[in-house]
Amino acid sequence: MRQGILFAGSAYFLWGLFPIYFKTLHDVPALEILLNRMLWSLLFLLGVLTWRKQWAWVREAVRQPRLIAGFALSALLLSANWFVYIWAVNHGHIVDASLGYFITPLVNILIGSVWLREKLRPGQWLSVVLATAGVAWLTIQTGHLPWIGLVLAGTFGTYGLLRKTSPLGALEGLSLETALLFPFAFGWLCWLTTQGQNSFFASSLDIKMLLLISGPITAIPLLLFAAGARRIPMTTLGLLQYISPLVQLLLGVWLYHEPFDHNKLAGFVAIWAALFVYSAEGLWRNFRTVKIGAEQGS
Repeated sequence: MRQGILFAGSAYFLWGLFPIYFKTLHDVPALEILLNRMLWSLLFLLGVLTWRKQWAWVREAVRQPRLIAGFALSALLLSANWFVYIWAVNHGHIVDASLGYFITPLVNILIGSVWLREKLRPGQWLSVVLATAGVAWLTIQTGHLPWIGLVLAGTFGTYGLLRKTSPLGALEGLSLETALLFPFAFGWLCWLTTQGQNSFFASSLDIKMLLLISGPITAIPLLLFAAGARRIPMTTLGLLQYISPLVQLLLGVWLYHEPFDHNKLAGFVAIWAALFVYSAEGLWRNFRTVKIGAEQGS
């Protein structure tokens, strides 16, 4: 249990620190950062698969066109999520990006209700209403929808749904996704090179190294998360997930001095209240289930 919390907590904490990494690459266009992330992630994952001798799944996967099509869709969602996040960080919208990952659990509720026909419990309805009120307040105050947060939550929530129903594990799934994205990433980078616009070759050694390590920076938190998720209950994992957006929010406000006035705080408070209701309802339901099981067992 302790080891699982350490692994999963470390993964969420590292994800929370991502703005620092992407800020150091602010002179590189967001699309090029994304393309490099696709490229070097695949190479790193191929090394991990070779080290673990974990290749048996490939033969079965290539024989299933529907599986490949499903992962092609999840790869597009993942790349869209990555691109919007990178763009947001490097354009001074870390706080807005953190909002997306705060509301992702609540978007998951709606996705489960619509696509999986899951019936919402009263506590879940209340959390959705509170979150909707928070988003509406932010929309009124800024004059536009908080599109960055909504896009990040929507793409990651839908991505999570596709991965939830997939037979492949975290390592195999990400490897297949990056393999499907590789031709696009490699081809675009080659074209940029022929045009003399590839930032990798035009940048300093420090930037080159930062782009090269985008592979392990992407994969290591995922592997930690997968290891932790197997060792702890989903309720514990659900509470730990708030580490990442909280760290991002603190970085955006305190380190990068992004605006966070009382109007924006009010919107976030409504969303935090929704998350509190959502988490408390889940913990209470889990407690009741355990208690009933113990009574029946006795």
